[in-house]
Amino acid sequence: MRTPLLFLGLLLALPGEAQTQDSEHGHEAHGVPPAQGEHEAPGEPAAPGEHSTGHMGHAGAEAREVQSLRDIPLMRRGSGTSWQPDLIPGSMLHWDVAGWGLMFQGVLFGGYDVQGGPRGDSALAGIGWLMLMANRELPSGQFVASVMLSPEPFTAGADGGYPLLLQTGETYNGEPLRDRQHPHDLFMELAVSYSHYFSDTWGLMLYAAPAGEPALGPVAFPHRVSAWYDPLAALGHHWQDATHISFGVLTAGILTPKAKLEVSWFNGREPDEDRYDLDLRVPDSFSLRLSANPTARVSAQVSYGYLKSPELLEPDVSVHRLTASATYHARFGSNGFWATTAVFGRNVESEEVPTNAFLLESSLDLDGHHVVFGRAEYVQKAGHDLVLSEALEHSVFDVGNLVLGYVYNLGPFGPVRPGVGVRGALSVVPEGLEPFYGSRTPVGGMVYLRLAPAGGHR
Repeated sequence: MRTPLLFLGLLLALPGEAQTQDSEHGHEAHGVPPAQGEHEAPGEPAAPGEHSTGHMGHAGAEAREVQSLRDIPLMRRGSGTSWQPDLIPGSMLHWDVAGWGLMFQGVLFGGYDVQGGPRGDSALAGIGWLMLMANRELPSGQFVASVMLSPEPFTAGADGGYPLLLQTGETYNGEPLRDRQHPHDLFMELAVSYSHYFSDTWGLMLYAAPAGEPALGPVAFPHRVSAWYDPLAALGHHWQDATHISFGVLTAGILTPKAKLEVSWFNGREPDEDRYDLDLRVPDSFSLRLSANPTARVSAQVSYGYLKSPELLEPDVSVHRLTASATYHARFGSNGFWATTAVFGRNVESEEVPTNAFLLESSLDLDGHHVVFGRAEYVQKAGHDLVLSEALEHSVFDVGNLVLGYVYNLGPFGPVRPGVGVRGALSVVPEGLEPFYGSRTPVGGMVYLRLAPAGGHR
């Protein structure tokens, strides 16, 4: 738990004079800052090179639709180059420095995780990520650089990760993990991108990252607004967005104000057990994604990827992955915010039966203090995913999970907004898994503290 405290110190060391968006827009200090894209009157389109603030938080997205590439807010980008709705709650600190827009955002959780049954465990865990992004508006485009780090190698790495019933994927001590979520690597993203505007209505985007995310899947679960308050990973992670940390990514895309078509060439191998380095390899996999933001509140994508030899222990097994997702964001009352995401993922492995994963998750910030969140999942997992006996390794089991949680937000205190939360989960397993889990409905829970930027501009 030492590293979360160090990151807390970093947050507290940020310039305290950053003003919250609440005060800037006349909201009460204890309420949620106004969502980016709301409550500001639309202005006339600015000339090229005069959009440093407009791209950090889009003005007037609810008043008028995005009609120009120069009107696209930087915060449309979710993780990697994925898109989320333009309407985003104020959740970052940002500054304008010498023609550069600087943005700091992230979320940290620290708490006690308990998972019941014979395959369960309990542990203290620190979970989360922190990112610094810099963007510069150019006469005919935009340059963006980002660095994202995670404390999890230090705070969630014991025994291969934190306990999580029915979770699978990656390895520990040369053996496949099961019923634990692996820690994310220290370097989650080291990336640069450039968007060139040939006109107001179309352009070209290039993204290069020694650590980054290819164009495959939805916004990754740690970065989705609908999952901001849930500290634990989705069980369908390795069917939907597991490539959000890939060591070696090149992406090119064609942009319009409301749609984007991308192709990526990337390293398809999952990160190894050394969470502190860059596992660079020659790219060997590819993906294709079509994203659309028809309104400021809605974002959707469909994607396909070929992952060559993603698992270290099964080097001869490759995966075809298909995903589709949709996200909806909306204001709730005067100070609240509602975010919902639905995701489908399908893995087709070499010589294995195809398996699917479905997710529906939502978070509802009622008033800036009280937040309720939930997640429902249905995933088909093979016996080898769950590390069962040889006789069962090719059997497919239908498993489910229902999550309900609550967070009470304090403050904000300067640039930091802490919260106290509780999460409960009910898993559902078929009869064939009952001997391993001790019940058809094993349960788990977590109590935790949450830290996030309060949102503001200097």
